[in-house]
Amino acid sequence: MSSPNNNIIPFSEPAWLAGLPSPYYKETHKRFQKACRAFLEEHLLPYAMEWEREETVPDHLFHTFRKHNMLIPNLPAPLPVEWLTRVGIYDILGTPIQEWDYLHTGIYLDEMGRAGVCGPGASMTAGHAFGIPPIIKFGSKALHEKFLPDLLPGKKRACIAITEPGAGSDVANIATTAVKSADGKHYIINGQKKWITNAFWSDYATMAVRTGGPGASGLSMIVCPLKGYPGVTMRRLKVAGQISAGTTFIELDDVKVPVENLIGEEGMGMRYIMTNFNHERLTIAVGVTRQSRVALSAAFEYVMKREAFGKALIEQPVVRHRLAKAGAELETMQAWVEQFLYQMTQLSKPEADAKLGGLTALAKAKAGMVFNECAQTAVLLFGGNGFTRTGQGEIAERIYREVPGARIPGGSEDVMLDLAIRQLVKNYRNATKALERPSGSSKL
Repeated sequence: MSSPNNNIIPFSEPAWLAGLPSPYYKETHKRFQKACRAFLEEHLLPYAMEWEREETVPDHLFHTFRKHNMLIPNLPAPLPVEWLTRVGIYDILGTPIQEWDYLHTGIYLDEMGRAGVCGPGASMTAGHAFGIPPIIKFGSKALHEKFLPDLLPGKKRACIAITEPGAGSDVANIATTAVKSADGKHYIINGQKKWITNAFWSDYATMAVRTGGPGASGLSMIVCPLKGYPGVTMRRLKVAGQISAGTTFIELDDVKVPVENLIGEEGMGMRYIMTNFNHERLTIAVGVTRQSRVALSAAFEYVMKREAFGKALIEQPVVRHRLAKAGAELETMQAWVEQFLYQMTQLSKPEADAKLGGLTALAKAKAGMVFNECAQTAVLLFGGNGFTRTGQGEIAERIYREVPGARIPGGSEDVMLDLAIRQLVKNYRNATKALERPSGSSKL
């Protein structure tokens, strides 16, 4: 949304890209941002709306991203350098993989969000963002050798399959079972998975299954083959937004999976899932913050040229008031996600999980609320055009339908708000307990 003199529409760029100083971004980040924007403006952004209308993305997009190592930014930072080097990946658009940190990740997510609709981007990135990380973090060396040579460079595709018709945010209630065969060589999987992004064209799912009794302690994770595999039936689901992301319903009928495909240990699935959720929730927060920006800046641009009652809409105090309220929410959220990304570059993974886990849930929930405010503001200011699926208000109409996809997946908003506070209380109580005087001690 820049004019030749670089006079940008208000709210169209985060402060650091609008020429204001930032303590976070170094030369490595600035170089990647320029390269990333150029790549996406060539291969994704001009076509995203059309692909979303058509409800699917052409195969060549995945191959283009794969060829330029642009699937790799979806992995949690720091990147698995040793494995990436083994499969011939040394840089991402010129940025060495050893340099990569969460601020680079944030830039990638922010630039992808400039499409306004996230379906086209999500159609090819959920595997690297959510499906592969549990294999890397918790899988055995043998499991790495079996799957990473194909999955990391994108020769095969993966997804994450947790949610079921009867278990969404209530992960401990998962009903899909994995029972060992009589000879102990296979798990026999039966059940259903629902709302699984990318599953329709995925070769494998990193799947949550019940290997033990009821509750969280009975859960495990396993790599389950999908596409064309005996006993697996898949169909796409019609959803409100993110249509081209391939949301899928999976039925599993006596699916035989080698026991070697177990990720980590039996009964540890809940821990693996919750750790993985932190990355997923942070990526959602960053991405929808940019989508909020696309919606609000599009509305800002529109009201400066649209006339009503004899003058431009921007001259109406009520219009300015709406923009102000939404803009304040947006810039507050932007500051929080950038702070978050910086903190992720300074903390180890265990520290980040412990100290930021609850706050990640809170940031994800708040980002959804901000998204709702900005998208709704855009629709209202576009008026009838914002209610129309074609024409100059299409961007507002489309983005508004994306809002539930930010507030529900990855942990529904109300569950996230509760989880955040429970996690903060737990941390406080643990810290308080550590400060208490040992029983029987005379020390002050």
